[in-house]
Amino acid sequence: MQHMFQLPLPVLEKLARPVVVYLVLVVLLRIFGKRELAQLNPFDLVVLLSLSNTVQNAIIGDDNSVTGGIIGAFGLLAINWIVVRILFRSGRLTRMLEGRSAVLIRNGQLDAKAINREALTREELLSVIHRQGFEGFHQVRCCELEPNGTFYVEAFEPSVDDKRHTELIARLESLTREVAALHLRTGTPLEGQ
Repeated sequence: MQHMFQLPLPVLEKLARPVVVYLVLVVLLRIFGKRELAQLNPFDLVVLLSLSNTVQNAIIGDDNSVTGGIIGAFGLLAINWIVVRILFRSGRLTRMLEGRSAVLIRNGQLDAKAINREALTREELLSVIHRQGFEGFHQVRCCELEPNGTFYVEAFEPSVDDKRHTELIARLESLTREVAALHLRTGTPLEGQ
């Protein structure tokens, strides 16, 4: 029971290890691109899972104590909190670290250079737009891969829900005008007047 909380490494080292690993991973993910965050296929998922296992020892060292784990977790959460606050205050630094979104489809046309730069196949991109409810690239006005690995997909046509909403608003406005005209003809004041 005593070994459960005994630290074999100094506390300062236990705090420094997760900070160093965190910063290195941020830089490496920036270098290797947004695709790693998008988790498009099983291979990417395996890489991310293996990566977490690979850096585990670098974070905790030769320490399997509960106290060491808590200090390591605190170090990771603290550096993340600090980085998020810094990025929140600096748009320039955010763009530098996160990068910019990549436009993959413009007006129904694939941008081959952008797709190659992001190491995506046509099939992977088609799968993405299918999940968004599109049948093919021709229906997509714009598709962007955001720095956080998510896809933004915009249609040429408004969605069915958007069309219904617009029609409903138009009908309500028409009914409101008809009721107002009816009240004028009968001389009955509208409620609230």
